[in-house]
Amino acid sequence: MLMTSNDRGNEAKLHYGPNGFRVLRPGSHVVCGATGELIPLAELRYWSVVHQEPYATADIATERLKP
Repeated sequence: MLMTSNDRGNEAKLHYGPNGFRVLRPGSHVVCGATGELIPLAELRYWSVVHQEPYATADIATERLKP
């Protein structure tokens, strides 16, 4: 799904848990905590419970969470 910066108004707010996330505010996507890339909720697979932020890919999550 292609998204543009105009779609930011549909950004979901989530609470990230160890086994999933809870929708606090409905929306079509979230914004990657490392790159700013828009991630459709249906494609969201990676996040940090500690930092409460989503990541677009496993590689981005790994880099972001390195000590």
